Amino acid sequence: MPSILILFMKDDIMLKPGDNAPDFFLSDANGRKIKLSDYLGQKIALYFYPKDDTSGCTKQACSLRDGIGKLTRDNIIVLGISADDEMSHKRFADKYKLPFILLVDKDKQVCDKFIGNSMLGIKRTTFLIDEKGKIVKVIEKPNVEDHANEVLNCFKQP
Repeated sequence: MPSILILFMKDDIMLKPGDNAPDFFLSDANGRKIKLSDYLGQKIALYFYPKDDTSGCTKQACSLRDGIGKLTRDNIIVLGISADDEMSHKRFADKYKLPFILLVDKDKQVCDKFIGNSMLGIKRTTFLIDEKGKIVKVIEKPNVEDHANEVLNCFKQP
């Protein structure tokens, strides 16, 4: 009789407002190493998305692209993270003329730190981080077609 191994997995533990955003070191689409702490002093919209060049992910990225002027005026940096590789990020960014950084989290370690267990995939989630590195808002189900305005409005709320 074959033995059955049952693994009990820790519950998803997502970071929440008030938590410090953990620092990380990831490559962007061009192979440059990026640290979250390099952006201290600025507001950050750190968005996790499932896959480059898919319908929902493209709508979300294009919304952020189209709103980048307003986001930049409000001193908000946009960083996108998925498990796709550098080449995929480069094609995606070039195809849609994305003016922000896409980061490679191939082993999903950063995703797991922020969102929790990613074994079933990356949940579309945006973390808004203040100038001191503290999470001020978590958008668990972003409006992909109007995400730039959603980010702006959330940062303006007390």
